[in-house]
Amino acid sequence: MILKSNYSNNPVWRDIHVHAILPPELQPLEEIAHNLWWVWNEEVKAILEKMDPEEWEKSDKNPVIMLQNLRSDVTERLIKDQELVERIQNVYKQFKDYMNVPYNTDRPSIAYFSMEYGLSHVLKIYSGGLGVLAGDYLKEASDSRVDMTAVGFLYKYGYFTQSLSIDGQQIANYEAQNFGNLPISQVMNDDDTPMVLEVPFHDRKIYSYVWKVAVGRINLYLMDTDHEQNSHLDRSITHQLYGGDWENRMKQEYLLGIGGILLLNKLGIKKDVYHMNEGHAAFISVQRLYDYVVEEKLPFNLALEIVRASSLYTVHTPVPAGHDYFEESLIGKYMTPIIQKIGIPWQQFMDMGRSNPGTNEKFSMSVFALNTAQETNGVSKLHGMVSQKMFQPVWSGFFPEELHVGYVTNGVHLPSWATSSVKELYNKHFGDGFFEDQSNSNLWSNIYNVSDDELWALRSHLKQKLVDYIREEFREGWLKNQADPSRIMNILEEVNPNALLIGFSRRFATYKRAHLLFTDLDRLARIVNDPKHPVQFIFAGKAHPADGGGQGLIKQIVEISRRPEFLGKIIFLENYDMRLAKRLVSGVDIWLNTPTRAQEASGTSGEKAEMNGVLNLSVLDGWWYEGYKEGAGWALTEQRTYDNQEFQDELDATTIYSMLENEIIPLYYARNSNGYSHEWLQYIKKSMAVIAPKCTTKRMMDDYFDRFYNKLAERSKVLRANNYAKAKEIVAWKEDTASKWNSFEVTRLEFNPNQKMKNGHSEVYGKVVIDRKDLKCDLAVECVVVDIDTMNHTPHFVESYEFDLVKTEGSLLYFETDKALNDPGTHQYGLRVYPKNADLPHRMDFAYMRWI
Repeated sequence: MILKSNYSNNPVWRDIHVHAILPPELQPLEEIAHNLWWVWNEEVKAILEKMDPEEWEKSDKNPVIMLQNLRSDVTERLIKDQELVERIQNVYKQFKDYMNVPYNTDRPSIAYFSMEYGLSHVLKIYSGGLGVLAGDYLKEASDSRVDMTAVGFLYKYGYFTQSLSIDGQQIANYEAQNFGNLPISQVMNDDDTPMVLEVPFHDRKIYSYVWKVAVGRINLYLMDTDHEQNSHLDRSITHQLYGGDWENRMKQEYLLGIGGILLLNKLGIKKDVYHMNEGHAAFISVQRLYDYVVEEKLPFNLALEIVRASSLYTVHTPVPAGHDYFEESLIGKYMTPIIQKIGIPWQQFMDMGRSNPGTNEKFSMSVFALNTAQETNGVSKLHGMVSQKMFQPVWSGFFPEELHVGYVTNGVHLPSWATSSVKELYNKHFGDGFFEDQSNSNLWSNIYNVSDDELWALRSHLKQKLVDYIREEFREGWLKNQADPSRIMNILEEVNPNALLIGFSRRFATYKRAHLLFTDLDRLARIVNDPKHPVQFIFAGKAHPADGGGQGLIKQIVEISRRPEFLGKIIFLENYDMRLAKRLVSGVDIWLNTPTRAQEASGTSGEKAEMNGVLNLSVLDGWWYEGYKEGAGWALTEQRTYDNQEFQDELDATTIYSMLENEIIPLYYARNSNGYSHEWLQYIKKSMAVIAPKCTTKRMMDDYFDRFYNKLAERSKVLRANNYAKAKEIVAWKEDTASKWNSFEVTRLEFNPNQKMKNGHSEVYGKVVIDRKDLKCDLAVECVVVDIDTMNHTPHFVESYEFDLVKTEGSLLYFETDKALNDPGTHQYGLRVYPKNADLPHRMDFAYMRWI
């Protein structure tokens, strides 16, 4: 016998995937599971939960995983349940009927580009508000039958999963997504091989798989560079959302813009309007310019005119520091080859991304978007004004108030964010057509017909569901990560559905001022420890892994929450995602928001709260600036009292404490014999009647068409007609005017605005004569009235008005004015000349002017 020290080698374990094969009765659910329509359809989720409650929870409420893992004995039981089978047939018919309704061809078609999309907690391709807004927008596009195609990335790791260490430090965990378990499908070629998109970089090609997410009627295409033909570094381009260094960010934005257009080209998709959701997508214009110049052989200026006419740029960032700026060396590394093919000088391209051309400024993606899009908008009324000030340097000589930068206030997708029980109330009281006409305030006014008993019962039910969710979802994690199990059990027992619950949940950036509530801990302790009027605060949110300040705020709140006087009264819930968000925006009584003034572009979490009968307490910033109505929530003024931010923080904290002590808590606890506050419910009813109708993505979508999409599509169609005839005419006019702009001469200027009245009419007090010389364009003269700030000598725009052209003799133009000023008082004025052309969409499209 031969003895061996090793008589067996090591086993090699390989994956084997066993998926359930559904019987015909259940197969319709497989089709529905791969369309995110189920996210906002309560019946589908109810059916899935009824089929196998344990597997539904185990799958994290992901229908794809659940259906894959159904055991054969379960499926056999299910197909014998005739009532369930009929429900499946009915919901499948509802789904097919929905999908078979065609797009509204009376509206332009849209291509939409975004770095992130928040569609469901099971698809981790979002980090926060920007992504959730984009996801809601696609859902509304589907409901509104908009012909829209969207483009983004399929991130392998998505955004991080958050946990907390024992000392309250945020831990960022990046967990790989299993694409086979997601409600997505890989785009295949005709020969059933995976489609691969080739994107030329400066020195190599990047290969990308293509995936499709069906969002109701809308297709979202996602690029995935985790391809074996790519290098290790290039495979990681789509690994993490906002991950890596500036070079990786450059790769991502190059791929989103240039790759995004190449992807649509490969799929044969052309749209009327191209919408950049933030500056990340600005390079779509580079590829579109390339297609016109290189493929169609159009001159660059003509190509730019055509691209601009069909482009919209939406900015979500209220401060210059929040935009992406790239060093010229990095831009040059990636963009030089394609710019050389387009055939314009490098300096010209760089200047298209600079507020001050000809300088050494970094290349701004936002400025490039502004210069290649006809229209631009902020995401709330106030943010529109903030954006005008932020972007004013791009158009020197104009005042912020004169810029074309508009706004559309963000909204939320009501069917996604209203809970099932709230939607039942809508169906019961608001009528059958409510969800097709969500922004109709007349329908929302039916909330006044809902009895106090019914509304209070609904709110109590939602609060209890939140408390149950906290106890069920966080017990295990807290016991595992915290040092004292008895303290955890005390916290869970302290969570009180009968207390006044106040929620603060959002991205933990320092400008959100999550610390404000903790300015005076003694006063806060008195508020939360009143046994007759219990108040509890629930916090949640993630800080970017590179944001030490935001992570410090989380740690501070966790530490305070563990103090004896705050135990169970202040709670921090980890791993804030869409599922937790829905519980919070429906289960608290008040949604608290305390941003530094003018730094909240819009914010939509408070709008989600509105949909569920939750009241807002917020600084008048973002959407609340225009949304707030007295008697339907509470507001801190939009005006600063102090320039010193610490002083302002102390004042705002004191104001919040006073509101809680003197208004909010007494109102909530003014209980009648039925056990609730009639006055509190009147606040809820008014907020739902007058604020909620303006918070929907239905209103938002309609605004985008009314303010931007329609006019872009109409003008673009005119410019492209007859082999670009109108576009060529405009370009020729611009080129001629630009080349001769300095040639005209002012030969006479008389201006005495101290008006005198004769026979009830103002005298002519302004006369200007201009010799155009060889300048062919029409000219206009206008008076700009300003007030000069005596402190910093800055002019502030008051009004402007145009002189009348009263006579033309050869090259001489005679202008006069007798216009009365609208604003009485002492002002300063200036006169300027600008070229006029009725075919231009606005003055910023050709921003030439001369002060005289």
